[in-house]
Amino acid sequence: MRQVFYSIVAVTFIIGYAYAHVTEHPSAEMEGFQFVAHHEIPDTKLTSGQGALKFKVLYTRDHFPAEVVAAIDKAHGGFDVDRREGKGETYFALPGVGIIQISADLKTTRLIETPAALKKANAHYVTVWTTSGGTPYLSFPANDVGKIFTTTMDGKLVHTLESPDAMTDFKHQAVNTYFSEGGKFVPTGVTHVDGMLYVTTGYSDLDYILGAKLTSLDPLKASWYPLAFGGKGDEPGQFGTGHHITVPYGTNRLDASDRANAEIERYSPDGTYLETLPLIKGSFPCSIDYEAGYAVVACLFGPNKEKGAPLYILEGNNLVSTIMLKEELGVETFQHLHGAVIRKIDGKLYIIAQSWNPGDIVILEQVM
Repeated sequence: MRQVFYSIVAVTFIIGYAYAHVTEHPSAEMEGFQFVAHHEIPDTKLTSGQGALKFKVLYTRDHFPAEVVAAIDKAHGGFDVDRREGKGETYFALPGVGIIQISADLKTTRLIETPAALKKANAHYVTVWTTSGGTPYLSFPANDVGKIFTTTMDGKLVHTLESPDAMTDFKHQAVNTYFSEGGKFVPTGVTHVDGMLYVTTGYSDLDYILGAKLTSLDPLKASWYPLAFGGKGDEPGQFGTGHHITVPYGTNRLDASDRANAEIERYSPDGTYLETLPLIKGSFPCSIDYEAGYAVVACLFGPNKEKGAPLYILEGNNLVSTIMLKEELGVETFQHLHGAVIRKIDGKLYIIAQSWNPGDIVILEQVM
């Protein structure tokens, strides 16, 4: 029996079909898409949100190095935070620029020397993870070239996970058939739990989460594993478009954003479906990130597409604040959100957010 959280505020909207895309996005999500082509500096005195969770713009793209500013319009990815004790840096990557690190206090940014193959590709999100021996890595799902690149924290390429092929044996025949017939591997997200990498594939007809197992730590090696779960559909644990995947810090639970179905699907590491966290109908959640008892959900669309995309803040499973970057904070490029992470620094919350088509980046600060 499906377990669903209904604690999110119920809101009823009249909505159309769905949104549009670049090449890899599902065609069923195309209608009603809007393009924004200009960048304006917003009024930093404006606020958005409810109760104690109101935010203002702290930094725009101009806070970042010139290389990032020059490439940010084409951004199609997201972030992850190194939440190990004493860390707190945020990572992302841009085609032509490579890996970028935002300092733990958000005040400075540095470019990390990046291997050519990754620098040329589109890193559609990133995950920071640590082996059982305590060694940290960055893994990047490159949706445009069908590979998972893993680097050290200083950018050295240590492993590339290639596409499954016709000889790869997954426990679902539908997956085996897909690859044996030449189906395209389009990774949209990746995360790690206990020696396993988990990869979402929502920009393809496959839309399963695939498992790859670490087979060596020195040197780092991984290979595809029979584990596969999810699949395209609107039933419990299935995806309309499986997008970003993460593990809430301190847990072993897998949370995957189900964009077209406006849900977060939750699983155990063995692929067992646990529950669904429903979001407001008409929203299209791209990513979810957790810190300090809160979660931030970046949405490609909101129920009212004229107002730009919302950032939802959850406390537990409850929607407690909605941030409207375009409508209320005046960040015109944020018609479509693609990724966001939440940070708590010196008792105050911050959100780093990225838009798509055009790409942009902004850092928000809680108004105390």
